[in-house]
Amino acid sequence: MLEIIVQLAASFIASAGFGVLFNAPKKSLIPCGLVGMTGWIFFYTLTNHQVDIVAATAFAAILVSILSQVCSRILKRPIIIFTVSGIIPLVPGGVAYNAMRNFVENDYNTAIQLSAQVMLLAGGIAIGLMFSQVINQIMTKLQKAKQ
Repeated sequence: MLEIIVQLAASFIASAGFGVLFNAPKKSLIPCGLVGMTGWIFFYTLTNHQVDIVAATAFAAILVSILSQVCSRILKRPIIIFTVSGIIPLVPGGVAYNAMRNFVENDYNTAIQLSAQVMLLAGGIAIGLMFSQVINQIMTKLQKAKQ
């Protein structure tokens, strides 16, 4: 239970902190933190239930994008504020660092494996964000067609 609380707190602080770095309005910082925290804990839960890390990243990115759209509509702020801050915990920075470290140490086999993993994770993030945006556009067109 303590591990979950630490994960929640760390992901909230990271997301809200990046909101500060990106000059998000003060009223948006808590929602930015909540979006990132929710996306991270979803990812964390999926990976703890043996879901592939790339699939878990994509599903978490979809959740972040959906929550960002909701926050954007409720708070009447640009969606990018919530998406960028919310996606930060999912970025594979540690894996990318290890890949570069292995290149420097001439361990090319490990470096290439880690680099491929970074590319797959980044692709999962991109696909997750794109998928949610496509669904949003389809829903908007359907709502306009009903009117």
